[in-house]
Amino acid sequence: MKFYMVPGSCSTGIHILLEEIGLVFEAYIVNLPKGEHLTPEYLAINPNGTIPTLLRDDGVALTDFVSIATWLANAYPRRKLLPSDESAADDAMETLNFCARHIHGEGFRRVFTPERYVSKHQTVEAIKADGRRIAAEAFALVNDRLDGKSYVAGAFSIADAALFYVEFWADKIGMDLPVNCRAHYALMRTRPAVRQVLAEEGYR
Repeated sequence: MKFYMVPGSCSTGIHILLEEIGLVFEAYIVNLPKGEHLTPEYLAINPNGTIPTLLRDDGVALTDFVSIATWLANAYPRRKLLPSDESAADDAMETLNFCARHIHGEGFRRVFTPERYVSKHQTVEAIKADGRRIAAEAFALVNDRLDGKSYVAGAFSIADAALFYVEFWADKIGMDLPVNCRAHYALMRTRPAVRQVLAEEGYR
């Protein structure tokens, strides 16, 4: 398989899952500032020009975090990346989507790419502040879901990889995580696969 990624981005969560499973894959770093995600070669693989992308052995390209994570969990059931209990699996998928679609898509996208939202009514700084507020309010909700649990669904799952990458972003921009999210982030950083991925991506 071929994995197209950007160190320190949402692809870090998928990178963690690939290492947790123990898959053999070729990693390709996409240089966003140079526009490599918009080249004809990359768009032929992922017409959306987004990362991450996982090009499977059968030639099918999965082009967003949720689809890649869900496929990995279903394709490698022995790794138990989704709980067998239906209720716990639903909780994992709900949190996975909440992290990727809301915390990332609505919160951090405003923090990292405020120019997408600039208008005559809002400045770049105001948009960034909105993004931080959205993310902080969302982390408070996840914090409640984590109450009494080490991982989102009781044991490590694809939801934890999604939560980790947004916690990682919060840490990098100096956001205070609520207590349960902070504990989850610290626990994730003790996992061998997470430590390996962070080292490989240049974070110590």
